[in-house]
Amino acid sequence: MTFGEQPAYLRVAGDLRKKIVDGSLPPHTRLPSQARIREEYGVSDTVALEARKVLMAEGLVEGRSGSGTYVRERPVPRRISRSGFRPPSGATPFRQEQADGETRGTWESSSEQAEASGAVAERLGIRPGDRVMCTRYVFRDAGETMMLSTSWEPLAVTGRTPVMLPEEGPLGGMGVVERMAAIDVVVDNVTEEVGARPGLAEELLTLGGVPGHVVVVIQRTYYASGRPVETADVVIPADRYRVAYHLPVK
Repeated sequence: MTFGEQPAYLRVAGDLRKKIVDGSLPPHTRLPSQARIREEYGVSDTVALEARKVLMAEGLVEGRSGSGTYVRERPVPRRISRSGFRPPSGATPFRQEQADGETRGTWESSSEQAEASGAVAERLGIRPGDRVMCTRYVFRDAGETMMLSTSWEPLAVTGRTPVMLPEEGPLGGMGVVERMAAIDVVVDNVTEEVGARPGLAEELLTLGGVPGHVVVVIQRTYYASGRPVETADVVIPADRYRVAYHLPVK
């Protein structure tokens, strides 16, 4: 192979990818068999297999037990909005959007006390093992799981207060800013760090993905006078959604 020349399996995968993208191999069409790829492209079984693996890793095809490998339906990505504007109602942005009668969003949550892991403790500026309230959310639109979120709040801040449980009590379901204000904690800053990684098996099971699918992870932390008072991981399937930011200019 000369400098700059692609390995054979990438050349084969590239040609098959082009056929999938331009519609020559439409969704639900069976991908050519390993033997057919070998004959059509004049490559070895190993190259044909590696090319199929590339397309599967890219989420373009999926294997069906006992049937073969098929072109996947490619969803049109939808937007999930992240905004710097506070909803007038004090509700979280997701809840405000779902207040519109035309939307079909639902969510469920569960909270439990836990010990902060090393990573969570670092983000909250506490010691590993300190007690936190861990809340897990599953957000759905028209029955389809669109987003997962896990948040952690130090019980040194919210413990034995009316807002200790984010989804219960007089301010249950309100945003972090409003809940913290109720216990005289003034949130004045929030950071969001966006990254991507392969989804964990349990995440993909809930999100409806297959092993290897990529998820977008938003790592969000709220601060009050420099002290972290809540941190969360928001997980979104990258092939179905795009994260759109709308930030106010001061």
